[in-house]
Amino acid sequence: MMGGVLIVVTHLLGSGHLVRARHLARALAEAGFAVTLASGGMPLNVRADEPFTFVQLPPAKVEGVDFRNLLDEAGQPIDAQRRETRRDLLSELAASLRPDIVITEHFPFGRRQLADEFLGVIAAARLANPKTLVLASIRDVLVAPRADRIVEAEARIAAHFDAVLVHGDAGLLPLEASWPVSKGLAGKLVYTGYLAASRSRSPHPEEPRSGVSKDGSEDAGTSLETRTVFAPQDEGCGVESAEILVSGGGSGAALPLFEMAIAAARLGDARRWRILVGKGLAEADFVRLQASAPANAIVERARPDFPTLLANCALSISQAGYNTVLDLVAAERPAIVVPFDEGAETEQGIRAEAMARAGLARCLRMTGPDALTPETLANAVETALRAGMPAPLSIDRDGASAVAGIVTGLIERKR
Repeated sequence: MMGGVLIVVTHLLGSGHLVRARHLARALAEAGFAVTLASGGMPLNVRADEPFTFVQLPPAKVEGVDFRNLLDEAGQPIDAQRRETRRDLLSELAASLRPDIVITEHFPFGRRQLADEFLGVIAAARLANPKTLVLASIRDVLVAPRADRIVEAEARIAAHFDAVLVHGDAGLLPLEASWPVSKGLAGKLVYTGYLAASRSRSPHPEEPRSGVSKDGSEDAGTSLETRTVFAPQDEGCGVESAEILVSGGGSGAALPLFEMAIAAARLGDARRWRILVGKGLAEADFVRLQASAPANAIVERARPDFPTLLANCALSISQAGYNTVLDLVAAERPAIVVPFDEGAETEQGIRAEAMARAGLARCLRMTGPDALTPETLANAVETALRAGMPAPLSIDRDGASAVAGIVTGLIERKR
């Protein structure tokens, strides 16, 4: 057994941060590390046979894009007692594990409202084991920061972190596209490639369960290469008769896109639209979407056979989250991406523009001078269907295989 790893993550809006942290935990555990993953966001299903230990903290979440006000599972502001309990649990965990490696997901580039937790667990780990390697783990694109927060984050990186794992491909999207990279920060960046599940792809951010895998274990995702769980179409066999597939990840943030898709479906021909709604969308909104759907549109909750549906669709319409890049490169289907850009959110917009430049998808916007309408979406669908398949795109999606060797090299360099 290799060294011990403690990964700390708190997902607040969707579940993408936790999904990526799970992929990282799984990859390191399968390489021989003893991994503990501590999550401070809302609970999600955890496979019984995961190769790492999972610890759930008293959860926190946000509503909308208000990241300043943290709420408990009942939607009430979290109090001082819950904050103290979370801090103490993490510090006690670090003290008992004496980890060789601590990895903070997103911090210090974000989650500054939880800085005391992250800094506390780092301090506790290094008190128990002065040689602890401390790493930040971030996605390919970050939210554009204010100048004072750049200074704050860089100071914390310099003081507390040995390196920053960037789970992306610099050839497609260098960190500089979303965050100013100083000379000091550049020296600590290590690109791993995009990070997906190591044993089976899990393209939907909610990681729905899908039965039994080839090795007999319960699988959290469905592989494009290995299995079909449900038939992708009720009838028909060719792409010319296949569906338009609309998806929006695990949160409720895609509600405007779903409403737009339903309106566009009413304007189209008989081609079927299938709209997959994440469990983060309120039941009342889900029922309303179902009731408003025309005869050629199906509205249902996210399905575990999403990869099969995607691989066989005529066209994908989605937001532009981290996993979308992996999904569309693997599926090689025509695609439209509509990035989530409410409030000060810039992450998906930056990624969507990069996808468009690479020929992977057409980028449309919900806001701005060319804001999407049902008519423009319907026209974009027809244009994309006529354009056909995207050109094959080569990006580094091998982060799960590479990350253990990268971490091992960082350990050796620190010694």
